[in-house]
Amino acid sequence: MPKRSPSVTIKDVARQAGVSVASVSRALNGHDSVTAETRERIEAIARELRYRPHAAARSLITRRTDTIGAVLPDLYGEFFSELIRGMDLAARRSNLHLLVSSSHGSAEETGLALRTLQGRVDGLLVMSPHADAPLLADNLPDLVPTVLMNTRVSGDSYPALSIDNYAGAYAMVKHLAARGFRRIALIAGPEQNFDAQERRRGYAQALADLLPASAERVFAGDFTETAGYAAGQAIAAAAQRPEAIFAANDSMALGCLSALAEAGVRVPQDIALVGFDDIPMARYASPPLTTVRVRIAELGERAMARLIALIEQPEHADTRSEVLAAELVVRQSCAPVPSG
Repeated sequence: MPKRSPSVTIKDVARQAGVSVASVSRALNGHDSVTAETRERIEAIARELRYRPHAAARSLITRRTDTIGAVLPDLYGEFFSELIRGMDLAARRSNLHLLVSSSHGSAEETGLALRTLQGRVDGLLVMSPHADAPLLADNLPDLVPTVLMNTRVSGDSYPALSIDNYAGAYAMVKHLAARGFRRIALIAGPEQNFDAQERRRGYAQALADLLPASAERVFAGDFTETAGYAAGQAIAAAAQRPEAIFAANDSMALGCLSALAEAGVRVPQDIALVGFDDIPMARYASPPLTTVRVRIAELGERAMARLIALIEQPEHADTRSEVLAAELVVRQSCAPVPSG
């Protein structure tokens, strides 16, 4: 088989096939104006010469980059790893590439990422605590297909998918109350984060409805293991510890678990500990973590599928919001309150 030379161009393919450059371009881009016999012959010659179309040149012809952009608040941790995995699975099924950027928790960085990706991608997936209507209007042209994930934007301007964080948090507090716990503390997430706000709202409403005599007790957090560890240290040193700790995500729960273990506080014998997200590590903790399961990879896959449909058939755009249910998963980190 001939080795491909760096100088092999579309003209070389056309010359060997005995056709025009335009015919080669149409054949390799799947146009119907080329007969099946001619297309097969051109594709065989292109393979023989090991010719690969230049991506930039091809995008000028097709007006497509075959690339999807994703703007996420962070790229660190198992949650985002699973989310990106789901996006990538759906993208690869459609022979698309994924280009990911982080907004680093900043409104300015979010706007910059959105502007930078324009012209480089066929559509955008956006998850950001700062992705409100004004920011999107200022930084997103109307012609860029966009799907939002877990944002506070309401209405039908953009298709949106979100997790039912409120219901998941409510269900967790209800579960703890049913097991006899009364003093239930929350390790909260970042104040400006939509997921964290909804989880705290579910926690507060469940306490008000189910345990009206129990006061809220909230420890600051930012969704990192370090924040969970600091909260765990504070709880272990407290004069009156809560009976149960609800961490607003599993990463903080695992950090808290480590701090409690170092302080000699046993889970679940001395204190119950639960989380949210059901990241892969949650089931391998010691003890395995009771949590609220978010199908993270599925969120990424479904968002990508919605975006691809929007790109392929804009005239049939579905801008409805979709809410994915969260599921309570009970493991060994949460035992009933001992009698007496």
